[in-house]
This record gives sequence, C-alpha cells and structure tokens, in this order.
Amino acid sequence: MTTLNGRDVHIELGRWTEGELDKIIREASRMEDAGSRIAFLSGHFLGIPYRESTLIGDSNTPEVFVINLSGVDCFTFVDYIEAMRLSDSLDSFRKNLQQVRYRDSVVSYASRKHFFTDWAEYEPASVEDLTEQIGGGKAKSILKMMNLKEDRTNLLPGINPCQRTIRYIPAENIDSSVLQKLRTGDYAGIYSPLQGLDISHAGIIIREKNTVMFRHASSDRRHRMVVEQDLQEYISGKPGLIILRPRGFRI
Repeated sequence: MTTLNGRDVHIELGRWTEGELDKIIREASRMEDAGSRIAFLSGHFLGIPYRESTLIGDSNTPEVFVINLSGVDCFTFVDYIEAMRLSDSLDSFRKNLQQVRYRDSVVSYASRKHFFTDWAEYEPASVEDLTEQIGGGKAKSILKMMNLKEDRTNLLPGINPCQRTIRYIPAENIDSSVLQKLRTGDYAGIYSPLQGLDISHAGIIIREKNTVMFRHASSDRRHRMVVEQDLQEYISGKPGLIILRPRGFRI
C-alpha cells in the first residue's frame, strides 16, 4: 500500500515495470483513433490471469484506490483499458482511472460505477450507449430497478437502487447487418435478464478482417485469463449484447 495525493493506493503492475507501462500508454496515445488505441492496449493484456475481487471496499470496508494489473476480472479489464485509452502517461492513467471508475472521481464504494451502463449514465461520460443504433430496429428495451433483486433486497449492500432503461440486442437478432456495425474498441456487455443487473459479463470487440472477436477476461476454467473468442460463437445461447462505444472514434 502506498500513498498518492494523501490517499491510500494499492498498486500491482504485474508483468510490467512503471517505465514499461508508461511507454505502452505513451505509444497508444499517439494513435489518433480510439479503436486502434484500445486494440493496441488490450492486446498487451492477453494472457493476464483472471482474478476476481481485486478491488478493496464495500459497505463495511473503506474504499482503497486499486491498480492491480497482475490479474483482472471482466470489468476491471475494461476499466483499466478505458482509462489507459484516455491517457498519455502512467501518471495521467492514474487520474483517468479514478474518473472512469468513480462518479465525480470520488474514491468511495458508494461512488464506484458498479454497473456497465453506469459508464454512459454519468457525466463526464467517455462512452455512449449505441445499442439501439447498432441494433437497427432489432434492439429491445426494458425498465429495470438497478441493484434490486426479486426479493426486494439489494444485490450490493449500501448502494441505493435506481431505475434505468436498459437496451440490448437479443442474441438471435445479432446477424450480419448488426455485426457490420460493430467497431474495434466497442465495449460489449452480455445482457443479464436477472432483476437488478444490466450485464453478466463484459469485453471488447476486435475486428479481424471479416471476423468479429470478443476479447475478455474469461472466468471459464478452460481459460482463466484474458483471451479472444469468436463473438458469434461466444454469444450463442446467451441473452444478448449491450454496446458502449468510446467517444473519439475516427469518422
């Protein structure tokens, strides 16, 4: 545990030194297109082990600002990549991660963006929800009370429920016309039909010629690391997709 700007910070850089990570972030910052940055940065994470519960803080435990690149779950993976995408150095990455992870950059459990769609909900938003546009009439909408289970208890103790319209593209509607609209660097959430949740998993869209891949931190016992899988194969049998597109894509 170290201290940064008077706040406790837990830092584990995993396979990189500070200098190596700073060099990677600076190289990515010279790429004009947001999707190219995300593909470059997330490619360095391939093979990093899957590890859950790396963040510190809950309703009974003070929040600690964590940077742990030695192991990631699906959400911390995209969390780190989006913050790096916005940065031009290791120092600015720390600042941007605070903004990406927390509402108003306030490091607290209550202010943490616990849900995927929180990214597009709270300003300043570095992404926008393009699910409806990409779905092209194939998307569906459902009004949910986030964080409230069927039995009326909270999924996350200490976090107030909030009402939100969730838009998703059902898996059976994800055809070639939908796939053609996906861009490298899009953040894809696997829609969850459970009350109180928006997604069950998240990752990054990577286009490789005519193939659309899903780059994600897989908890599957066959992988347990950051991997790439064919999106259509991965989404088969799952409820659907929510797509958040980073601002700054080249038109």
